Amino acid sequence: MTHDVEIIHETQLNAKDDRAIAALLKAAFTTNFYNRSYFQQRHHLRLLIREGDRVAAHIGLCLLDVRLGDAVLTVMGVGDVASAPDLRGQGLASRLLKRAIDEARAGPAQFMVLFGDRAMYAGHGFVAQPNMLRFVALEDGHTGEIKTEPDETLMVLPLRDNEWDAKAPLDLMGHKF
Repeated sequence: MTHDVEIIHETQLNAKDDRAIAALLKAAFTTNFYNRSYFQQRHHLRLLIREGDRVAAHIGLCLLDVRLGDAVLTVMGVGDVASAPDLRGQGLASRLLKRAIDEARAGPAQFMVLFGDRAMYAGHGFVAQPNMLRFVALEDGHTGEIKTEPDETLMVLPLRDNEWDAKAPLDLMGHKF
């Protein structure tokens, strides 16, 4: 069965879809999302695959500026990647990720950045990076401290001919996504 990828801009996200995404994230993760359709902050763009009336898979995308060493770069942050537990292994998240990469390449982002440890990301060209991170911790729905620490789950995909400086500190100029 072919599943179409649907794109929803955050400003067009209706209450029913917001609840459906929240239900998917609750089913897909052990992390507490506080019945929200996002973990840290709302995304700019949502990519969905539906199966009947339910949201079967989801990816959130955020267009952000970050500082890599002395350079300010525009990146597409990837977050809240989820598939319904009973539909895992059917390639839904992979389809969404392919479409997300296409969307990112069509815009101003130089890189896609995510925090994940799944082999699926490497299969799409994402590479683990050792950069020291600086970010605002958002914990349990509250602003936490500014942290500077490595994160073994940082993965990056170049979208243009730019090279990622793995030795430069990465300042997210905000929260993780």
